[in-house]
Amino acid sequence: MGTHLFPLLLVAILFSTSSPAAASPHISAIISQSGLDFAKDLLVPLAADTLAHLSVPDIERSVNIPLIGIVRVVASGIVLEGVAVADSTVAAGDTGVVVAASLSSVNLTMEWSYSYGSWLVTISDSGSASIQVEGMDIGISMGMKNENGSLKLFVTECGCYMKDLDITVNGGSSWLYQVFIDGFSNHIRSSVENAITNKITEGASKLDLFLENIPKEIYVDKVTTVNVTFVDDPLFKSSSVQFDIDGLFIPSDKTALSKHMHFGDTKFAQPLGKSSNMLWISLDEDVFNSVSALYFKAGSLQHIVDKVPNQFLLNTASWRFLIPRLYRKYPNEDMLLNISAIAPPSVRINVGGVDATVDLDVIVNVLSSGDIVPVACISLSVAVSGGASVSGNNLVGRVELDYFSFDLKWSDIGKLHTSVVQRVMRIVLKDLFVPYVNSYLGKGFPLPIIKGFLIKDAYILTSRSRIIVSSDVAFVEPMKTIGIKQFVRSISEGMSITTL
Repeated sequence: MGTHLFPLLLVAILFSTSSPAAASPHISAIISQSGLDFAKDLLVPLAADTLAHLSVPDIERSVNIPLIGIVRVVASGIVLEGVAVADSTVAAGDTGVVVAASLSSVNLTMEWSYSYGSWLVTISDSGSASIQVEGMDIGISMGMKNENGSLKLFVTECGCYMKDLDITVNGGSSWLYQVFIDGFSNHIRSSVENAITNKITEGASKLDLFLENIPKEIYVDKVTTVNVTFVDDPLFKSSSVQFDIDGLFIPSDKTALSKHMHFGDTKFAQPLGKSSNMLWISLDEDVFNSVSALYFKAGSLQHIVDKVPNQFLLNTASWRFLIPRLYRKYPNEDMLLNISAIAPPSVRINVGGVDATVDLDVIVNVLSSGDIVPVACISLSVAVSGGASVSGNNLVGRVELDYFSFDLKWSDIGKLHTSVVQRVMRIVLKDLFVPYVNSYLGKGFPLPIIKGFLIKDAYILTSRSRIIVSSDVAFVEPMKTIGIKQFVRSISEGMSITTL
């Protein structure tokens, strides 16, 4: 089947996603030469396996033999029995990706027969033959473009070249052996070359269909989904391929695909480690501001705090020395805090880290006789800073409190002194707000990686307005368990391999 052929075509799109076009890119993914080599080393041997049992169309010729006349000769049942890869390369150029492989050993088997007839007599014979190909080179050049928002794969050139043939003929009359070898060698060569070329081209068309099935969105939760539509054509450079993706968060759709796998933490490499990582993903700060805007619009940026590690903090008795009037009015009553953003948080990415500011209202409530009684509202402007890392295939973060300013909006427990409010709010922010934010950031957001692959040895760089993830890529353990061949076969057969 053509669908089983040449999964090495996946080299060019191994870590990409596709869907309708978007206005401008906010995520760029670059596959480096080492990334292309990784995919090539993984897939070329598997591609060779798919060629091992390739059948070649029968060959029929009429040969004029001196003193005998016209002899009809047929070569049938031509099958590649074994293929061994000696070397392979992959390179990105200005217009696409070129993959080439040299096969050191190619074995073929076949059946042969001949017939000769005259008005006096009819003669026929048959036998088998084995063919040893002394070297074979296969190459394919592929390009990609953004066609109406989808990534379109096309073959610009494909070829196969066989070097010397060593044909060993068995059975039948030995007087015909040399005639058969002389008359059929070039025809066998061209037929095998054409069959391999056609299969490779057929495999490329199946892969093009596969691209159409890659999801257009990565589901995060019921509020947000990542728009991973392609923007513009892929950019082919010397030793790399760049894909530009919309990357902004959009409201979740019920039809968006959920992500179910969790792969645990990756090993975190030191910043500015090796420069030969397979994959580079650059994310603009607009990506993070888009998700904060969606969560704010959905009303998700508010939190009722009624349980904390030190539950005594949510009792008026704990504040009797800081806010005596609160304790006198509501002695030994439980409390809860309603913390809500009054505007979308603003994220800024700078060299060396990430900063964010958020404006909050903190409403202090007392649980009195079963009723929730608001007693004060404090307006806060909070600045936090932190960094990002990679967990599984998710970009995660952690922040610390930098500073805050506040204003007392209203109070039913009298005027609160500035020092009192500052001390109380610092406790609330450090012990309640920041841990709550970090619990969300620790879950992270998905990076555009094809399901079945895991980011490893990642490190993070931050520049003005952008976070850059540099990493290697590996198969996840479940994929190793079911087998790489089965995974590649499922891809080449056009199954939907989804993003995480």
